[in-house]
Amino acid sequence: MDIFIAVLFFAFSTTVTPGPNNIMIMSSGVNYGVRASLPHFLGICLGFPLMVLLVGLGFGVVFDRFPNLHQLIKVVGVVYLLWLAWHIASAEPKAIERGEKRPFSFWQAVLFQWVNGKAWMMASGAVATYTTVTGNQYFEVLAITLAFLLMAFPCVGVWLVFGSLLRKVLSKPLLQRIFNITMGLILVASILPVLQELWYFYTARSW
Repeated sequence: MDIFIAVLFFAFSTTVTPGPNNIMIMSSGVNYGVRASLPHFLGICLGFPLMVLLVGLGFGVVFDRFPNLHQLIKVVGVVYLLWLAWHIASAEPKAIERGEKRPFSFWQAVLFQWVNGKAWMMASGAVATYTTVTGNQYFEVLAITLAFLLMAFPCVGVWLVFGSLLRKVLSKPLLQRIFNITMGLILVASILPVLQELWYFYTARSW
């Protein structure tokens, strides 16, 4: 029980802090509202715990044996996040009101976890930290997954609701455009640690 409480605190602190998921769900709340963003919200809240479960059950071993594959996924993820940042920053408020653009679907949000650098660090860090050699690893992984599942809904939900509240404040197209550009820039900033890790990986190999 003590370990599970510790995992809950870990899950809370890592899930509630800014990252690609939270930035995007807040932006979705601003641009589309809570109801339209619910599939995106559920995709995050269920998709990330699923990722933790699969990593904990041995999926990460594949990347330990084939590190180039892991790095390739990160490169694809960075490119995709940059595209999303541009998509958010260039969003036209009037175009959104006419319904020309749509928020993430449930499955898009689920699959997004696998190209999200912060999600990889959170999942692998939790499994590495809170599983033991002598314990029942399957039970421990399930406990970690449950902790993230419990924390995901309130932590991600806060960002979605905050975004929807900002929607009322950002009623003017100019203010909404400024917000979208700011969120796009913050999303780019959130992938800088992943870029740094990729830089170290490839420069170390070149030596």
